[in-house]
Parts: sequence; structure tokens; C-alpha cells
Amino acid sequence: MNLIRNYRNWRVYRDTVTELGRLSNRQLHDLGIVRDEIKIIARKATI
Repeated sequence: MNLIRNYRNWRVYRDTVTELGRLSNRQLHDLGIVRDEIKIIARKATI
């Protein structure tokens, strides 16, 4: 069961990093995010 949960969390993390990484700096700024925060935000998305 942990294996499945870990895999799902990893996919959410990767998908979040990918999607936010595709945004321009201006789009990120409009969301109140700086590029350096993407991985932190992606980690929070898995909780």
C-alpha cells in the first residue's frame, strides 16, 4: 500500500513541477510564485 501511495505522491510532485515549470516568470508572478519556490510548492501538493 505504501508503494502505491509513494508512487502517486511522486507523480503529483512531478506533474506539479512540470506544469509550474512551463509557466513564464510573468505568469508565476501573477500567481505570487517565484521560480525557486516551485519544488517547495510541489512537495506541499503531495501532502
